Amino acid sequence: MAAVSERINRINNSCVLLMVLAGIERFAFKGVASNMVTYLTEVVKMSNSAAAKTANTWCGFTFILPLFVASIADSCGDNKYPTIMASSFLYLMGLLALSWTALTWAWYPANNILSSTFLFSSLCLISLGQGIYNPSLQALGADQIHTEHELPCSTNEKNLNTSSKSFFFQWWYFSVCAGSLLGVIVMSYIQDTFGWVLGFSIPTLAMLFSISLFWCCSSKNYDPKIELRDVFRIIKDSASRIITLRNDKSPVSEIELEAKPLCYENHHHVDNVQSMNNVDMHHLENVKVVVRLVPIWTMLLMFSVIFQQPATFFTKQGVTMRRNIGSSFMIPPATLQSAITLSIILLMPLYDSIFIPIVRIITGNKNGINVMQRIGIGMLLSIVAMIISALVEQKRLEINRKTPHVETVPLSILWLLPQYILLGLSDVFTVVGMQEFFYSEVPVRMKTMGIALYTSVFGVGSFLSALLISLVEVFSSSRGGESWFIDDMSKARLDKYYWLLAFFSALSMLFYIILCKFFMSTSDLDEEDCK
Repeated sequence: MAAVSERINRINNSCVLLMVLAGIERFAFKGVASNMVTYLTEVVKMSNSAAAKTANTWCGFTFILPLFVASIADSCGDNKYPTIMASSFLYLMGLLALSWTALTWAWYPANNILSSTFLFSSLCLISLGQGIYNPSLQALGADQIHTEHELPCSTNEKNLNTSSKSFFFQWWYFSVCAGSLLGVIVMSYIQDTFGWVLGFSIPTLAMLFSISLFWCCSSKNYDPKIELRDVFRIIKDSASRIITLRNDKSPVSEIELEAKPLCYENHHHVDNVQSMNNVDMHHLENVKVVVRLVPIWTMLLMFSVIFQQPATFFTKQGVTMRRNIGSSFMIPPATLQSAITLSIILLMPLYDSIFIPIVRIITGNKNGINVMQRIGIGMLLSIVAMIISALVEQKRLEINRKTPHVETVPLSILWLLPQYILLGLSDVFTVVGMQEFFYSEVPVRMKTMGIALYTSVFGVGSFLSALLISLVEVFSSSRGGESWFIDDMSKARLDKYYWLLAFFSALSMLFYIILCKFFMSTSDLDEEDCK
């Protein structure tokens, strides 16, 4: 308990404020994204597979974009405030445009090219804003934690600081999930009941409140010295520069060099580094960092593909199932996604208070498990979730065959709860572990890039999910058969698709375990350099 108390003391007021802002942002984004498939099918009149691919592609673009724009935030050095303000402004503009699109479609229901173009433009603007905003805000939050372990210190101090970072990422994700929970529950109900104009306007107002809160509190908590010209400069840079590295020798870079013990064998290497051109050196080191992490990054892609299912096919399953509670209230299918975030919120506190102490006794390790083991446990839980999803879908199809020509299958939507809860539990392990892993494995000057590497897993996973849907669609209908994703849910074979995902995920986990045997963390490499 004393260790937990000390870690809590290291989470200062600035961190708490940033966690609140992250929760508000997740409320806004989830309020739009969680029900996007329904909006695309019911309002834009897309087919199920087209809507799923569109939603996956948009989410993929949103999550992968930070990988290309993170260097803009890193190029600003320690002052991330203009970047956050500029990106939040772009984010807000995208939400305003999306709300206007919903209003236009309400006035003119006919599907027209102009409305569709405006819709996708607004989604791209949201992606661009969020792509810079999220990693910058999270990197700023992590930077608030005391980082004495970057300078020479005792082993106990290193363990405490590492534990504090883990504690921060865990509770950052807790606040993100709390915002997501509200976004899914509240906004999906409002969108299904009161319409899409109000359903998109509320997230817009939430983001406006978030920007105002950051603007008002930033000078008090951080002394950022935000100037309007800096905000516009960042907006200009985000359009004209995708990957730009710093040329200057910042104090942070010098501290990072001093953080590594100067071994005799490294003197010649340091002299060579000083003689290199700074730009070339930064490029080379950034490439080396990313390449070293690519194998682990690749093995996490199937987890991110599974991550896309609740907002797409899980939701379409729920539409066909019995959703009433009592005589009048109907559960919106997208609301069931809240089971994931709710399980995270309920189980997250148990991780430190129950799981880690038990594992610590079993393993004899002070930290219980390391970050890579944590990721692996989450991957295993996601595979189990997909197996249960396939079994439940088989049950739904079996009942549907016994009751043909019925729109609503006499099977409660609550049968989907176990797979949602298991995915939430897997997130507690894998998602939090991924954040800590990628943040810890990059140099000080690349912390925003580290968070971007984490988000890009879900971005590429979204594109991979859309590609996989297209390939399965072609393969399943190639011999005159019906697609697994046919619009008639009584004939669709989502169960086969879930078994396929479980198989590919099991292969990824196997290769991940093999890679972990050979992977050396940054701290291990630093220790070897000094031997």
